[in-house]
Amino acid sequence: MLSALLDLVLPVRCGGCDAPGTPWCRECARVLNDPPAQVHVRVDPGVPVWALGAYSGVRRNAVVAAKERGRRDLAAPLGLAAAVAVARLRRWGELPAGPLIVVPAPTRARAARARGGDPVTRMARCAASHDPTLHVHPMLVTGATVRDSVGLSASQRQDNLAGRISIRADSVPRSLPLLVIDDIVTTGATTREAVRVLRKGGFRTSGILVIARA
Repeated sequence: MLSALLDLVLPVRCGGCDAPGTPWCRECARVLNDPPAQVHVRVDPGVPVWALGAYSGVRRNAVVAAKERGRRDLAAPLGLAAAVAVARLRRWGELPAGPLIVVPAPTRARAARARGGDPVTRMARCAASHDPTLHVHPMLVTGATVRDSVGLSASQRQDNLAGRISIRADSVPRSLPLLVIDDIVTTGATTREAVRVLRKGGFRTSGILVIARA
């Protein structure tokens, strides 16, 4: 009864295509199940970058809804897609088998508060719920002076982040391989700085996995 009343007030719609009656439809699940492909970004992070597809259509709608429209429930399908992608990359020999540290790309604290938490970390934890070998550690932190990157060029993004990502990893084992995960890669500036900081901290980064490449 309560669910039916809520549907009347706030009709449930698919986060990928806006179809009514379901938070995530089968067709959008099929699209999100595209295999990961290695992509080249303008700012090379020095490790492979894999994306599930272009930042358009279903992928764009889901990412925007999760980040900007309060659709926390979309962490579940996005996380499942990430877990399936990790399994495929392991099967292809691109990622090592066994325990893998998953590090969400850093998010500005103000943005995370406005969104009710970090959607990338939420997605990573949903991925780990499908694969017990994935251990999520949100250990990358952005400085207070980092600006929103929307509208910035590749060089401006690099300048914006240079020296402004730090690491909190006192209890994280440095012997395990590591995968950085994010929702979108644009120029690659964030991932490059993240990889640099992780390497400086003694971690071995195996690659970067994103839902979409802009």
